[in-house]
Amino acid sequence: MHPLIYDWNRVGTPAPVPGAVMLDDETLRDGLQSPSVRCPTIEEKLRILHLIDRLGIDTADIGLPGAGPHVVRDVERLAREIVDQRLNVRANCAARTVIADIRPIAEISQRTGLAIECCAFIGSSPLRQYAEGWSLDQLLKLTEEAIAFAVAEGLPVMYVTEDTTRADPDTLRKLYSAAIRAGASRVCVADTVGHATPAGAAAVVRCVAGIVDECGGGVGIDWHGHRDREFGVINTLAALDAGATRLHGAAIGIGERVGNTPMDTLLVNLVLMGYLERDLSALPEYCETVSAATGVPIPANYPVVGRDAFRTATGVHAAAVIKAFRKQDLALVDAVYSGVPATMVGREQQIEVGPMSGKSNVVFWLEKRGLAVTDDLVERIFAKAKGSNCVLSEEEILRELG
Repeated sequence: MHPLIYDWNRVGTPAPVPGAVMLDDETLRDGLQSPSVRCPTIEEKLRILHLIDRLGIDTADIGLPGAGPHVVRDVERLAREIVDQRLNVRANCAARTVIADIRPIAEISQRTGLAIECCAFIGSSPLRQYAEGWSLDQLLKLTEEAIAFAVAEGLPVMYVTEDTTRADPDTLRKLYSAAIRAGASRVCVADTVGHATPAGAAAVVRCVAGIVDECGGGVGIDWHGHRDREFGVINTLAALDAGATRLHGAAIGIGERVGNTPMDTLLVNLVLMGYLERDLSALPEYCETVSAATGVPIPANYPVVGRDAFRTATGVHAAAVIKAFRKQDLALVDAVYSGVPATMVGREQQIEVGPMSGKSNVVFWLEKRGLAVTDDLVERIFAKAKGSNCVLSEEEILRELG
């Protein structure tokens, strides 16, 4: 934070405890459930896994082996990569809360020698129960049998209730209590359809924390959010403040329907808010690699890693950034017209030339590239910019050099 910034974000809020939060990356599982993605090759998945590790993300969901042999093959290859390359990221796998889905996870764990957390999910809301024709007694029986099997196989278990944010407290109490008694070491609150508001996210996490306490404590709480109302990041932060200790996300927010909480913007906010200390220089590569591997484009105005995140052609804005450059104060350059430091993610502020630019944009653009600045050249480029309906490309400006 630049010393000339008065940070209202800190007023009346408790100081965050650095390192008190963990992250779980869902890019390679829930992220690939997006109806628009191209499924990455195993080589692309391995590259993504290494970038997850570089970013210091604690755990990664590497697939749902119960979906078939092709998933088993990829999950086992990813698990072996973690072992062989001694990656720090830990692995987990999704499974329906049935023994048939959990058995392949146990077998992969045994073959590779890697401890794999089993993320057993089950529908929880009365809405889902009615639509699916389930009874609560059926769900409780499945929960007890599946978790007992996983624990007996040596798998740590996170119990995930789908649609938690639309389930009533009594149903949640019965399901979570049964899971904890059966041996679950973590429970996950899932905003499966992106229903929650920040207040709702906090309320349900506090409710679940109370259930954990009633069961004797010692069980971690995860938050898994979706973006249907574009509350992904803010809900995740609200869940953190309410007691969640591990937060889920996926690169560039890919996932079911409109997607999951974006891991990239979540990471940036956790660092800026003081919850994490982390080198985020690999963040653009992480996002670009996932974009290329899945065929999901990164919008130009996407926060932090989008093309326009640190770009301006507006004369007034550019003038302030240019003056900061002239003072040779990099922190000032990064702060004067930006809420996120570009250097934080290995990028820099960019001044472009367009119809809303001033002559200082042109002068700076030329100087930045080591080109000679003459009044005639500046006038020609400035006139071209004013006659354009968009920012000039580098090629268009260079053509004016003659």
